[in-house]
Amino acid sequence: MRTSVWSIDPRTAARRVQVAVEATAADVDAAVRAAHLAGGALADRVARAAFLRGCAAELEAARDAIVVTGDSETALGEARLASELARTCTQLRAFADVVDEGGFLDVIIDHPDDSIAPPVPDLRRYKIPLGVVAVYAASNFPLAFSVPGGDTASAIAAGCPVVIKAHPDHPATSELVLAALRRAAAAGGLPEAVVSVVHGFDAGLHLIRHPLVAAAGFTGSVRGGRALFDAAAARPTPIPFHGELGSLNPVVVTAAAAAERADEIGSGLAASATLGLGQFCVKPGLVLVPAGEPGDRLVAALAEALADVTPGALLDHRMRDNFLDGVAERSGLAGVEAPVLPGPEGEHAVRAGLLVVSGGTLGEGSEHDALFEECFGPVTVVVRYAHTAQVDAVLDRLPGNLTATLHVSADEARAGDSQTADLLTRLTGLAGRVVVNGWPTGVAVAEAQHHGGPYPATTSTSTSVGATAIERWLRPVAFQNTPDPLLPPELRDTNPMGLPRRVNGRREA
Repeated sequence: MRTSVWSIDPRTAARRVQVAVEATAADVDAAVRAAHLAGGALADRVARAAFLRGCAAELEAARDAIVVTGDSETALGEARLASELARTCTQLRAFADVVDEGGFLDVIIDHPDDSIAPPVPDLRRYKIPLGVVAVYAASNFPLAFSVPGGDTASAIAAGCPVVIKAHPDHPATSELVLAALRRAAAAGGLPEAVVSVVHGFDAGLHLIRHPLVAAAGFTGSVRGGRALFDAAAARPTPIPFHGELGSLNPVVVTAAAAAERADEIGSGLAASATLGLGQFCVKPGLVLVPAGEPGDRLVAALAEALADVTPGALLDHRMRDNFLDGVAERSGLAGVEAPVLPGPEGEHAVRAGLLVVSGGTLGEGSEHDALFEECFGPVTVVVRYAHTAQVDAVLDRLPGNLTATLHVSADEARAGDSQTADLLTRLTGLAGRVVVNGWPTGVAVAEAQHHGGPYPATTSTSTSVGATAIERWLRPVAFQNTPDPLLPPELRDTNPMGLPRRVNGRREA
């Protein structure tokens, strides 16, 4: 008998409605093969740009149903989900603009030149889509990092059809969104199979192993992501696996910054660490604060703000259990204090909190290793450092991160002193995005954005947010001494598509 897929209300743990059944190996095979056959329809850049804009329009038309359903099975709140839907539509339209502009094709032409050694033949290079992309939806962003999210938008923009493994925390939302995307495909004359959804744990394994899947994008846990990453590498033909796995997102507050605005930093940290009930991948999870005054004031402001945070339900009860177990493990370590103890609130909710430890306690031993691992939920760890050597010692133990944040005083920012610059350099080596005098929660959809980082933050050097995410799903091809009539239109001398390109070392308009 096939396993049913249910939509669950995390506020009550009650089943809402049966949404689907878990996909078998045959179901996954059918979806991937249909996507492979439909891929040719995405070759027309005009059609796929129109499709991306159509997806945004259909999502907006179905906003009310999507938001209500999403809230009922994630407890994220209708206001948050309405904002996330708007962000998702912005992202889809941004990639349509990228497709229209054409620069992502990276057209480079070198005409023959016999005057140099070795001689240069006629060479023309551009990028082509990889093929079917597998997308693994995130739990904490049922829209922006799931079925209609950045991986799907960037893959479609690159010309790749997509098969999405839905997250079990929001299957009904996933099906609603899929219907909207398929309406957009039909309206644009594209096969519906350019985007598909499958459900179930085993479906995810079948998907990563399918020989017609050419690349994969994942947002989730270190354990789950690493298993899929290893499976992608172990295939007879390995494929790129762009996984976002986990991040501690360290913050360093200088003594001068704490003296200047301790209350502001403390309250800002509380808001950032509990945004979405601490279920953001860029939540600041480890914060280095100077010992003594004014660090004491900062921690007091943080504790006061955290004590006022309204308890709430996490995305599911498994995450709730993991959060409570993680807090219990960390708070039980030697030298760890809990000015505001995170914990259970009733049967289904949790309350936010704070753990504090001295920098001297965090030696090189392994007894405090748990403090250097992400704890998903509304808790942050403050490390009180007595001198810069303790900051260096803590940073030396950190793995790769999505973000790193530095809070400096106005004088330090203006002066650009070498010690502050050195600290910024240290943080740059740890993360893909470095934030100064701000908070990492909130990832703008912009061309210069980078949402990635050294392992285990991600398994590749690419970004999952911003225009350059399209590069994940492309590969370069060079044509040598190829007669013009045989060249792809993008590479012909007359440039019939009006693409930006680089010819003989010079950038053309």
